[in-house]
Amino acid sequence: SESLLESELVGHERGACTGAVARKRGRFELAHLGTIFLDEIGEISQGVQIKLLRVLQDKTFERVGGEEKIEVDVRVIAATNRDLKQAIQAGDFREDLYYRLNVVNIHLPPLRERKDDIPLLVAAFVKEFARENGKPIEGIEPKARMLLYAYPWPGNVRELRNCIESSVVMSKS
Repeated sequence: SESLLESELVGHERGACTGAVARKRGRFELAHLGTIFLDEIGEISQGVQIKLLRVLQDKTFERVGGEEKIEVDVRVIAATNRDLKQAIQAGDFREDLYYRLNVVNIHLPPLRERKDDIPLLVAAFVKEFARENGKPIEGIEPKARMLLYAYPWPGNVRELRNCIESSVVMSKS
């Protein structure tokens, strides 16, 4: 929810909301002089976007229910699978926040557009999950590899990872 996300990002004072029995430092405060990663930035509400913009512009914020200004110096890395320019046109994402975040833009194409990454990812995932599950699995069959190349991976690398984890867990050899 919007209020939960705000509290998670900037923290809250004791008694600021139901269940706030103690002061809680938010993620921005905890990341001071470091880096904060904001995943799925395109999904946050307009209200939180405004508060986030203020933190990025002024490098200050107040905890929910607080009056004290807290200064932070953080590097922000944000990710989304949405087209934020379309979201701006639709009125779902603030243009000023977009330009504040879009200092260095790294476009990572979906897995279906970079099939050459599949063998390396599969090898890493097989190794990880074989070790975690105590299984002597070293790779996958050629037929399975062909199926992985043919599939469009709408869930991207996360879907591939889950597929390999499931296969390792269920496999006997």
